[in-house]
Amino acid sequence: MSTLPPAEGAVIDKDGLAVLVDLLRARGHTVVGPTVRDGAIVLEELESAAQLPYGWGVELEAGQYRLRPRDDGAAFANAAGPQSWKTFLHPARVRQWKAERTGGELVIEADDTAPPRYAFLGVRSCDLRAIGVQDRVLTAGPHSDPIYRGRRTGALVVAVECTEPGGTCFCVSMGTGPAAGPGYDLVLTELADDDGHRFWIRAGTPVGAEILAELPGRPAPEATRTAAVNAVASAAGRMGRTMPETDLRRLMAETLEAPRWDDVASRCLTCGNCTMVCPTCFCTTTEDVTDLTGDHAERWRVWDVCFDLDFSYLPGGPVRASPRSRYRQWLTHKLGTWYDQFGSSGCVGCGRCIVWCPVAIDITEEAAALHDWTRRTEDEPR
Repeated sequence: MSTLPPAEGAVIDKDGLAVLVDLLRARGHTVVGPTVRDGAIVLEELESAAQLPYGWGVELEAGQYRLRPRDDGAAFANAAGPQSWKTFLHPARVRQWKAERTGGELVIEADDTAPPRYAFLGVRSCDLRAIGVQDRVLTAGPHSDPIYRGRRTGALVVAVECTEPGGTCFCVSMGTGPAAGPGYDLVLTELADDDGHRFWIRAGTPVGAEILAELPGRPAPEATRTAAVNAVASAAGRMGRTMPETDLRRLMAETLEAPRWDDVASRCLTCGNCTMVCPTCFCTTTEDVTDLTGDHAERWRVWDVCFDLDFSYLPGGPVRASPRSRYRQWLTHKLGTWYDQFGSSGCVGCGRCIVWCPVAIDITEEAAALHDWTRRTEDEPR
């Protein structure tokens, strides 16, 4: 058993990872982690560590995603998939109440079903930051969201540092990875090399330290710790994308009339895929449904997207009627005015919006084009 201080951690092997999953389940957690399904690495409830995507990597490009086999059997050497942890903390559909009319009496019941007590296994550094962003959006201030808060409270986070960035990753540009920042209970760094397949595991909270002490770990030698640090540092130098090195908040404010918005609008389908896969987008609307008898009604909270015409609808019509205005609203909020509301960027550099855009619009390419336009206009004679 490991007796090292939590900061130094321990080394566990695949069997130790299996014990970790079993231990989390035994402590009453619903364990959610990555697994292979339908040609993608998705997040779903795990009954055992055997369901992890051992031996699978991914190839990512704008508008493209595919699995590829790996020879080293690594479980976490794959970039962000189509889902984020938002799916579980801020679900796409939640029933808020239901009403029944029986014998002339109307009974309304709030949906107070207790949420699962989650343990998230395999949270990447970008998604760890995204959870922190949604914590500020949905639990800070006077109007905390009870649905999010109920799911977030008691959720245990096992982060994984990235050693294999994808072709659309740019977390380094956003300062969100690939090393895991604060917010985890446990963090793993996976190594699969000549010295074997193993995981350097450390604790970030007292609860994490308790769990670490129960794992069949061994002291982490300096060589292993060094190899893990170097693997993460190497990943930082192999990002598939970068943002322009400029103040993105200022860039968004200064380019509202740039012709590039017309260019991207000519390609954008306003489908909202980018907001669906984004780990920080949080907008919702409500839907009221009833049956044909009129005796049963329900209210549901559902995800909404700023690309929808109804999103900005006011009497007389939508405020943002054109694709140009809707895409500009999304990007300038994500990279700019998010700071004014929440004190940080709304982008964590995961690259999902690039991969899952059906017409391959690339957020880093659009930001770079706007930056180039500002430099050209600054160089023009006045």
